Parts: sequence; structure tokens; C-alpha cells
Amino acid sequence: MSAPKGPFRLVTVNTAPERAKRLIGRVVEALKDRYTIIHVANCETIEEVRPKVQELMPDVLFSASMWTAEEAHLIHSIAREIRPDIKTHAIPEGLQVARGPDAIVEYLCEKVPPLLDA
Repeated sequence: MSAPKGPFRLVTVNTAPERAKRLIGRVVEALKDRYTIIHVANCETIEEVRPKVQELMPDVLFSASMWTAEEAHLIHSIAREIRPDIKTHAIPEGLQVARGPDAIVEYLCEKVPPLLDA
């Protein structure tokens, strides 16, 4: 078996940092045989994205489901201005509210591998 790919440094943009940490922790655990993902920071506001990305230069950025499509687009644009090759993903708006945290973990476990392999 080959070694996991990575490490990939991840920043999340989520107004609930504890929840972000918990959910990403579950995704990291579920995918650890294939990828080494390090959750380096969470931004609670859109304003925090630029300084955090400049400081940490993450490989990956996820915006959480509380952001609208427009806000997610803005978050990803800011990140790409600083790091053009950053991999970004927007969790669909309302997924957490509609289907709960397990749905988020399941969703990310499906979406992260193609993103990281791209």
C-alpha cells in the first residue's frame, strides 16, 4: 500500500469554529489512509480569509454551508488572489441545517479525494 498523499494544509471558513474542527477531524480520520490533511486554521468571517491565507498559504480551503453561493465565490476568489493554485470547495448552502453534521462528513469524504487528486 502506498503512503498517503500530502500533507495538504487546509483552512476552513466557518462561523462555528468548534464544529468546523470537529467535522474536519472526522474527515481527516476517515481519509487518513489516502491523504494527510492538516487543518491549520479556521476563519470565522470573510474578512479573516485574506490575512489567514497570506500568513499560512494553505493548499486547500473549504467554505462551510452557512455561506451563500455568492459569499462562497467571494471567499474562494480572495484565496485565489493570494494563492492561485489553491484547491477550494464550497459545501452546499444549508446542508448542515438540512441533513446534519454526519451528512457534511459523508459529503466531504466523497468530494475531497477528487479535489486532492486533481
